[in-house]
Amino acid sequence: MKKIDWYIIKKFLGTFFFTMILIIVIVIIFDVSEKIDDFIKNQAPLKEIVLSYYLTFVPYFTNMFSPLFTFIAVVFFTSKIASNTEIVAILSSGISFHRLLRPYLVAATFLALLSFYLANFLIPQTNKIRYDFEDTYIFSKRHNTGRNIHVQNSPGILLYVESFNNDENKGRNFTMEKVSNFELTYKLKSKDVTYDTISGNWEAHNYMITRLEKDQTNYEYGDTISLNLNIEPSDFSTRVKRMDVMNYFQLKDFIDGERIKGSKNIKFYEVERHKRISFPFATLILTIIGASLSSRKVRGGIGLHLAFGILISFTYIIFMQISTVFATFGTLSPFVAVWIPNFIFAILAFFLMRLAPK
Repeated sequence: MKKIDWYIIKKFLGTFFFTMILIIVIVIIFDVSEKIDDFIKNQAPLKEIVLSYYLTFVPYFTNMFSPLFTFIAVVFFTSKIASNTEIVAILSSGISFHRLLRPYLVAATFLALLSFYLANFLIPQTNKIRYDFEDTYIFSKRHNTGRNIHVQNSPGILLYVESFNNDENKGRNFTMEKVSNFELTYKLKSKDVTYDTISGNWEAHNYMITRLEKDQTNYEYGDTISLNLNIEPSDFSTRVKRMDVMNYFQLKDFIDGERIKGSKNIKFYEVERHKRISFPFATLILTIIGASLSSRKVRGGIGLHLAFGILISFTYIIFMQISTVFATFGTLSPFVAVWIPNFIFAILAFFLMRLAPK
């Protein structure tokens, strides 16, 4: 690589990390002022506040806003060297604009790989630590009570509870049905069902079993019966499980299991999985757009470029959110919803890259 390449890479990454650190410090100051009463009230140790909360918050914040700050960094330092006619001098020396983009893409690739690692492996681990801290020192323990929950335990076995309390591991009005060749063959109904944390089995109380055979129907009544359902109490929770504490492979296995159970939240999980792959590509796309827009010296200089750049960044973010909503609550495929903003902005980046040398 030439000196000019290292010069641009150092400017790019230096501006990015300086901007990110500055914003993180400001955000932490505001967050401390907001939560200081909770820290004092719940007697949170200073070491825990620093290491278990704010230190684990940094990777999360960095990854969430990395495309935005990448774009701002590119626009800022490119506009600055353009206003000093450095880009004109570089192009006049015989270096093409596409060649000029090479160090930009090298630095952007580094940031994209960093984002991929953070989103899929590091942040899930730090989120566990941060959530434990929040549950202990900021929020009260969550009490989850689900209602009208349907779970497909395994092919042909359907479970239902009218309500389930996760804190007591107890469900009311429980039903288990077994289906064979599209016909109901077995049905168990009970007033309530509880989970035994020691044995790992479930117990149904005040139950009635109906066995449907070809020629007759048999009934069985009892006070208590042990059931091996092969599910955990958390599987009866209606809230969307915390996906951001699972790494990529854990999330993939979790989605496969939820699909078998017939979870109604499957689209939420699919969107999260695809976002972890597509999001780092936004760094590359926005880098090309930022460099193409700000490489020309114009009246208004850095301010005009930054204003236009921030507008494009927020347009991308809003577009991503809208498409995600369509995937979650509509008929749009999660894969299409997550990737379509990248596809559209990649086309924009291509045209701007073609127009920039002119």
